[in-house]
Amino acid sequence: MILREIVQRTVEEYDFKRLHIATIGSHSALNIFKGAKDEGFSTLCICERGRERVYQRFPLVDRYILLDDLTQLLDEDIQQRLLSLNSVIIPHGSFNAYIGSERIEESFKLPIFGNRALLTWESHREMQDKWLKLAGVPVPKTYSSPDEIDTLTITKFPRAKGGRGYFLANNRRVYERKAAEMLKKGLISEEDLKEPQIQEYITGAPVYLHYFYSPLNNRLEFLGADRRYESNVDGLSRIPAADQLESGVDATYTVIGNFMVVLRESLLSQVYDLGEKVLEASRRIAPPGLIGPFCLETVCTENLKLIVFEISCRIVAGCNVAIGYSPYTYLLYGEPMYMGRRIAREIKNGFQQDKIGMLVT
Repeated sequence: MILREIVQRTVEEYDFKRLHIATIGSHSALNIFKGAKDEGFSTLCICERGRERVYQRFPLVDRYILLDDLTQLLDEDIQQRLLSLNSVIIPHGSFNAYIGSERIEESFKLPIFGNRALLTWESHREMQDKWLKLAGVPVPKTYSSPDEIDTLTITKFPRAKGGRGYFLANNRRVYERKAAEMLKKGLISEEDLKEPQIQEYITGAPVYLHYFYSPLNNRLEFLGADRRYESNVDGLSRIPAADQLESGVDATYTVIGNFMVVLRESLLSQVYDLGEKVLEASRRIAPPGLIGPFCLETVCTENLKLIVFEISCRIVAGCNVAIGYSPYTYLLYGEPMYMGRRIAREIKNGFQQDKIGMLVT
């Protein structure tokens, strides 16, 4: 286990003028790198060999560390190189997906912006469920076994998968058929099926809420919202119902992009209430709690009630729709502001106020 005190001493000894904002080249890296550049930082892209060509098309990366496999990020020589470059790591979904939250928590020596312990809570569906219930926010019913399914459900799997392999089922027979189909298509693995989350399917409008908690200002900020564009379910919606039935095609939920959403103003009190409750509960399960960006994935019902079905404890890909600014960041800051830049500004302020230790674990 990497002790926070050791990470704090490390970052406090960094040369601020040589600081690098670093992340894996995937997910929301362009957002993070652009924000870092806008705040005057150097940037470092940790990338699988060959994928750097994407990032070379944008004037955002100052240095690259190229790896044959992203798990090499845990190698001692790679970590020492990152430390010598005064690197602060910004986690995103690919950290959990490719490296694993447990290994990040136990073996990764670099200062991470945010609370690395909460990445483990995010990675395990039953831990997420416990956290959300502790927060007292409205959540869907969950089922411990396919035998318990008595209504329409959606089945999800561990770690950030971008909706890949999710499926609907209203009884055990349908569950088993669709699980077999997803296995055959290669969308899930046998290992995934050992830890499914079977959740009541809430009918409504999905909306993903982007928050930022600043320990320096003790302020929760709402930076925007998005909805997902998913394949093939969004394509199926273009096919008449009779043709859908004849086609025999089952819906899948792999995210291929996102749209910005501007909420009706009357929902904003709920938005802040949900964020405050989840923030407070995070301090109880993993002190000091949430630091920086997090996202609540919700469904808004016809009665205008927001139901929380998932949480992400770091920047999410949906924030990419607001690179530049969203209506909410414009109202807060009156200048171009978005999640990547908000992260970089908090880090800058942390160094300038000699409080950077508050922001890393």
